[in-house]
Amino acid sequence: MAEDTRPDQDLADRDRDTLLAADSAAPDEGARPDDRVDDERHDEENRLKTSYVRKVREALEEEDFGEVYELVEPLHPADIADLIELFQPDERRAFASAITDLMSSDVIAELNDYVREDMMESLSAGAVASIAEQLETDDAVQLIEDLEPEDQRAVLAELDAEDRAAIESALAYPEETAGRLMSREFVAVPEHMTVGNLIDYLRESSDLPQDFFEIFVVDYTHHPVGTCQLSWVLRTPRHIALTDVMKRDQTLIAVTTDQEEVALMFQKYALISAAVVDESGRLVGQMTVDDVVHIIQEEASEDILRLSGAGDGDINEPIRMTVRTRLSWLVVNLGTAVIASSVVGLFQGAITKFALLAVLMPIVSGMGGNAGTQTLAVVVRALATNQLTSSNTVRMIGRELRIATANGLTLGLLIGTSSALLFSNPLLGMVIGSAMIINNLTAGLAGILVPVTLDRMRIDPAVSSAVFVTTATDVMGFFSFLGLAVLTGLA
Repeated sequence: MAEDTRPDQDLADRDRDTLLAADSAAPDEGARPDDRVDDERHDEENRLKTSYVRKVREALEEEDFGEVYELVEPLHPADIADLIELFQPDERRAFASAITDLMSSDVIAELNDYVREDMMESLSAGAVASIAEQLETDDAVQLIEDLEPEDQRAVLAELDAEDRAAIESALAYPEETAGRLMSREFVAVPEHMTVGNLIDYLRESSDLPQDFFEIFVVDYTHHPVGTCQLSWVLRTPRHIALTDVMKRDQTLIAVTTDQEEVALMFQKYALISAAVVDESGRLVGQMTVDDVVHIIQEEASEDILRLSGAGDGDINEPIRMTVRTRLSWLVVNLGTAVIASSVVGLFQGAITKFALLAVLMPIVSGMGGNAGTQTLAVVVRALATNQLTSSNTVRMIGRELRIATANGLTLGLLIGTSSALLFSNPLLGMVIGSAMIINNLTAGLAGILVPVTLDRMRIDPAVSSAVFVTTATDVMGFFSFLGLAVLTGLA
């Protein structure tokens, strides 16, 4: 008969009752937002209701800070951050003063970058330092890196030596790299430990991160040699050595790795956390999946907005910055529009003879532009997710050409037949149908060659591809349609 290793039942019951009492006495900061608030505050999509926001704003305007506090107190920190972002800049400062202790480091960490920067500028260096000390290192870095250099120095001077050294070390790495984003709070133990030693260490140590998922096992030079998930540790007998239960095959992230590459590694290998190592291979931090979720969202939004030349596309971005970003790309587009119009100018005589060409030519260029945008979006995404590499570029070009040919033939047949019947001119139908096929092939080629070429040149294809692709389809659309009209004697 197997030995009964279960703990004493009475002791287990007492422990369970103690845990239940503790749970009922304090709110669960990690609970889902919809577990902590009722339907009076959130709609069916878990957004703050307009009526609720109006109540808070009215109480704030009447300077009834007690009412403001009561309305906001049940909210999750992420919802408080959302509420702050809905207010005007002057309202945000009054609101922050009204909710006092509810304005925690968790709320600060959830704020939009522009909103957080604006609020931090209104606080003293000591106040910002006090907030930074409550945050994990990666969140504190994000808070301080947005400040002006002189403000950064003032805040760092207010921090204790240990926190200041950690933040200065992170700021020394380039932006959007693992070294800048990693958390320096992790659990690392020597490889000679047993499972029992590890459990005792975790129970007795007071200097552990609040949340962790894996234990990193290191050698005497502090190089990671393996990892242990907490679930493995809890289910393994105490006498087993860590080296016998740990996973030796691990994904190591260099401090200089770009955040986009980090996100791809987490996605590819289904990681929960991963060790970050310095140039000598020593363990210096970790990346966790909650950080990567933000990176994935940020990178996806960034690429979409860059394709349109809309900058960050953040509604909290200062108007001056938004105008400067958008206007610069609009000026570039104005130049490409002049190039396309110059092609039309070459055929002024033909358009004068047969004015119907002016009516139909935007169809050819417009459809080519749409087709090019479709291909461009697919290719930029494939490059960003490492689906498109030098190994399969030729195959991808062939694929897009086949798609462009099929789409061009279909659209050319539709517009050609329609034009021939509508205007009783078969030659016109043939010309516009042929131009549609040519421009779709141009769109397919430009949609893949432009971003691939920019990527090979180490230029972000999401930034400037759209301008080149649109120019190519406009120029070829006008040139093929009007050129065929002249060659066939239509005009």
